Amino acid sequence: MTKARAGRVLTLDGDPIAEHGKRSVREGLLQRFIHRIVSGELAEGSTLPNEAELTAQFDVSRTSLREAMQYISALGMVRSRTRAGTTVLPRENWNYLDPLVLDAMLTLCADEDFYASLIDARQLLEPAAAAQAAAKATARQLYQISKAFEDMVEANSRDNEAWSRADLEFHTAIIDASGNWVYRQFATAIRAALLASFRLTNRASQSHEQAIMKHQDVLDAIRMRRPEAAKHAMEQLIGVARSEINEALRKSRTAAS
Repeated sequence: MTKARAGRVLTLDGDPIAEHGKRSVREGLLQRFIHRIVSGELAEGSTLPNEAELTAQFDVSRTSLREAMQYISALGMVRSRTRAGTTVLPRENWNYLDPLVLDAMLTLCADEDFYASLIDARQLLEPAAAAQAAAKATARQLYQISKAFEDMVEANSRDNEAWSRADLEFHTAIIDASGNWVYRQFATAIRAALLASFRLTNRASQSHEQAIMKHQDVLDAIRMRRPEAAKHAMEQLIGVARSEINEALRKSRTAAS
């Protein structure tokens, strides 16, 4: 697995978007533990040190460690057995939709299958969400989508962070306006896919005019209550994102070789 390209930290009111404010001791421990597993420092199939060693390594209490282990076990990342100890499980068992796992994957992972899966999820969910938003959005929800778009236009190429933040809000507002609780449950994954796009690609090199036009098409179709047009416009928009990520990964492979 190649190293992920370093990217800037996107913030919302001063806090990292991919994080959740100031972390508690427990959250900090979870983050460190999950990062060690995702990075391969704690390799799949390996047995973790005993409880005494782990409390010393992480400088935490036994209670905090046990709570963290229960959480990580629930994520499918480790399994504890009597006498056999605690083993790191293969990646196919992990709950990638957990925000801490997604954050670690975005920070540490450049596995092409991971990014392809995120884009595939967007391709399936967002066009359907856009179609439902066109059919069901309330006036307030339409305002939220429009406001996010206006923020994108205002930021344009002058402020990449503001642009990215508005882009996140645009897509999140559409998912919310769909009225579908299942789509809302996947909003974290959609936001992660967008963050992946922002981190992997150089926004300054892209055509903001083209991006604005694609987002405008989605907004107009939703405003005009045209579900099929909204679905098609979102498909086109995500197709551009797929091409950008594929190109960024291609350049990363070339640089690595």
